[in-house]
Amino acid sequence: MLSFEAKKPSVANLVPTAVFSALGAAGRIAFAPLAYVKPVSAVAIFAGAFLGRHAGFLVGALSALLSNVFFGQGSWTPWQMYAWGLVGYLGGLLATFISACASSKRPSVQQSEKPHKLPPFLLMIWAFISGPFFGLVMNVYFVIGFVHPLTLESALLAFAASIPLDLTHGVATLVFLILLWLPWQTSVSRILTKYNLTGRSFR
Repeated sequence: MLSFEAKKPSVANLVPTAVFSALGAAGRIAFAPLAYVKPVSAVAIFAGAFLGRHAGFLVGALSALLSNVFFGQGSWTPWQMYAWGLVGYLGGLLATFISACASSKRPSVQQSEKPHKLPPFLLMIWAFISGPFFGLVMNVYFVIGFVHPLTLESALLAFAASIPLDLTHGVATLVFLILLWLPWQTSVSRILTKYNLTGRSFR
């Protein structure tokens, strides 16, 4: 976040980040009845992919902070912010790698090419892995704060108990990313081009 602030982004570049943060928070609240079926990770990954890794971190972190106004703030909030922020940040890093590889293979990209209907394969893999990754971070918080007595066995049991939920979270994130990719990609690419904003396209 400090490196993002050091860049001194313009208000125009901050608006898409704020919009995605609001969408992530609203999506989490909308799916409140369905445990671990939340679009926050998918929104953060999408933001990281198209707006950059720093924006992805901010979207993930702010989505957690804003949605917890509804769910309740507590000691878990910073951990959720960090976990979802890292999901978006790492999604942005993967997207940078994908773009670099694509540019080396195809130096000139025709503007008439249609946008991809599906996310790049590496991003889809990360979308699934992000569920267990988020669970890992939150499990560390849970074990440190609530498992007593804290032993290796009790810690492993706590981690093992969350595996089905974390896998559900990963599958849900992958599904959300696939469903949102094409319609959001088209809209975001058009906005970035129209207002000459910093971003990335996948074609």
